[in-house]
Amino acid sequence: MKAGLLWFANNAFPLYLAPMAGVTDKVFRQICKGYGADVLVTEFVSAEGVFRRNERTREYLDFDQYERPLGVQLFGADATHMAEAAKQVVDWVAPDFIDLNFGCPVNKVVAKNGGSALLKDCPTLTSVAKAVVDAVAPLPVTAKIRIGWDADSINAVRVAEILQECGIAALAVHGRTRAQGYSGEADWRVIGEVAQTVAIPVIGNGDLFSPQEVMRRRTKTGIAGVMIGRAAMSAPWIFRQIKHYLATGELLPPPELSERWDVIIEHCRRHAENWGDEEQAIRSMRARLVAYSKNLSAAKVLREKFQHVATLTDVQRIAEQHLATTAMMSDFVGQPFLPATA
Repeated sequence: MKAGLLWFANNAFPLYLAPMAGVTDKVFRQICKGYGADVLVTEFVSAEGVFRRNERTREYLDFDQYERPLGVQLFGADATHMAEAAKQVVDWVAPDFIDLNFGCPVNKVVAKNGGSALLKDCPTLTSVAKAVVDAVAPLPVTAKIRIGWDADSINAVRVAEILQECGIAALAVHGRTRAQGYSGEADWRVIGEVAQTVAIPVIGNGDLFSPQEVMRRRTKTGIAGVMIGRAAMSAPWIFRQIKHYLATGELLPPPELSERWDVIIEHCRRHAENWGDEEQAIRSMRARLVAYSKNLSAAKVLREKFQHVATLTDVQRIAEQHLATTAMMSDFVGQPFLPATA
């Protein structure tokens, strides 16, 4: 275990919340932390934005002490600028680690030779990793990669070896290629090969939607932790469920419906407070609300309603209606069958 990565101590199996653009802001990170996420990472931050001291970029770096251990994830392809940006981040907010994004498949990032583009440019990847490690030492630097650029260039094992040689302290591996995006299935065979090849902790990522799946992947691959992404968007309590299952072998049921709605409303309320404009904030939450609906009954009806919300009151009204309807249906189902009398 590299110095500074205390969450891997004593054979701990940390649960990471995956960094997701437009999703893992401070409010959502704290919700997941409350449900047991061990390690948090910011949304990816442009090293060029930090380097040029862009004020909006600095907003992505905001976090509370409660969120520690927390890493700031940077993306970019200019080694000098990445190193300077990393140093500035450390000076500004003192994160617990810096994370390097070598996995983002988004076109606007790849077009600038960032994210997963560096998987097919190992010399640049090497220079970036070395520069950042040297710039912020002794603070740990971690990285996230995909298994390769496409099916014909799966090189995660070699990339992992390179990053280990550069001083990267831990590595998250998403089991898809850049060409796959988020389609198809994650290839956990490759993740397992990476975990068996390098000495640094490997965090597995991809298609982890249940505690049983986490246990299965842990047992088969020897990974040191997991990173949960899309599953947390619809059910942030999955971290608590995973921890309970790993500790006891028992499946913990999801929270009561009222608690799930409390989470949704609190998320909206805090998002509106941070935004400073309730209507714009709630409109921006529509996609997030649709994600939450996946674990609720009458999801199709809820999705339609969520497309039109503009105030916190709108969301509260939908919650009240859904709770009342669900309770009524539950009462109806629970009624004994009484045959008709003449």
